[in-house]
Amino acid sequence: MSNSKDLDRQNLASQNLASQSAGSQKLGRRARRMPTDSAILMCRGDESWTTELQDISATGLLALRPSDWVGKRGDQFVLDLLLGETLNIHLEARVMRIDEEELGFAFSRIPPEKEAALWNLLGGYADSLELWRDDDSR
Repeated sequence: MSNSKDLDRQNLASQNLASQSAGSQKLGRRARRMPTDSAILMCRGDESWTTELQDISATGLLALRPSDWVGKRGDQFVLDLLLGETLNIHLEARVMRIDEEELGFAFSRIPPEKEAALWNLLGGYADSLELWRDDDSR
C-alpha cells in the first residue's frame, strides 16, 4: 500500500526524469542524508584539518572543504566526528567528491563498537533512500 511519501517520491522521480537532459546528468538513488552541523577532524598521515559536517548518511558524509585541504579522489582519511557533548565516532572514509566548497566521503570502515551509535544518530535516515541528481561537471 502506497503512502503519500511514496507518491511524492514517485512524482519527483517522474519530474526529474522528464527534465533530465541527455548525457549531462544522471538520476539515481542514494542513502538518505541527515542534515547536521558538527565538527570533524580529518587526518591522513601526519596531516590534519578541522571542518564542519554538512550532512551524514548510512554510507558517507558531506563536509565543508578547508581552504588549505590537500587531497584527491580515492584518498583514504581517518575522520573523527564530534557529535554533541558525548558522541565521538572515529571511522575511516574515502574521498568520493571534491568541489571548491565541499568534500564527499564514503565510509570504508566503521568500528563495530561505533556502528550502533551511528545508526541511533541517523534514526529513520539509516534505512531509507532518496533521489539525487548527479551533474557530470563534478
